[in-house]
Amino acid sequence: MSKDTLTSHLLELRTRLLRVSVLMILAVLVGAPFASDLFNFFASPLIASLPENSSMIATQVTSPFMAPFKLLIFSAFLLSMPYFFYELWSFIAPGLFKNEKLFVGPLMLSTVILFSTGAAFAYFVVCPIIFKFFIGIAPGSVLVMTDISQYISFVMKLVFAFGIAFEMPIATFLIVSSGIVKKSSLAASRPYLILLFFVIGMLLTPPDIFSQLFLAIPMWILFEVGLLISKEK
Repeated sequence: MSKDTLTSHLLELRTRLLRVSVLMILAVLVGAPFASDLFNFFASPLIASLPENSSMIATQVTSPFMAPFKLLIFSAFLLSMPYFFYELWSFIAPGLFKNEKLFVGPLMLSTVILFSTGAAFAYFVVCPIIFKFFIGIAPGSVLVMTDISQYISFVMKLVFAFGIAFEMPIATFLIVSSGIVKKSSLAASRPYLILLFFVIGMLLTPPDIFSQLFLAIPMWILFEVGLLISKEK
């Protein structure tokens, strides 16, 4: 590849990344008037689990502004991900053969769907269960009042971790299809991989056993799905 060709490719990549950045900025600007509504939506799993006479609190002066704003940026990032993969696909597609295009296109679509599924699973399934459990075991003399900044950080970390973890079938499929590891070798390494999933769950989720289990077990199941659909060259 000549220097001019490389430069043109880098310029094209920069242009496409700028488009994604502009989309994120537009999403933030459009969503700014609704930041409070967005926060209320994300806070609903916790609010529904809080006992009577309890509420969320802000322990820092800037938290009432910064927490919803941080959530707004995170939401804009999630919403722009499909467009990011579209731009990535448009960038690499001209250099692919026809059979490779048939392979990569569905792969990127599956990546978006799996990430969205993992994020939704974390928010709609995992969060309510975790909140109900921990609030339910609080001593009767303790009034549970969660800081909004800590809550947003907790939910964002959980949602992103599950989104990444749900890419397990894609990762398994690529590893086998590319010939990096044989399918039989992966199957034989299952006990070690399961242990690895639990370690990943410990590292990516908040420090409680339920979050770790809710992440590690789906990763194991999705690994088995990826192993099932994988085909060696």
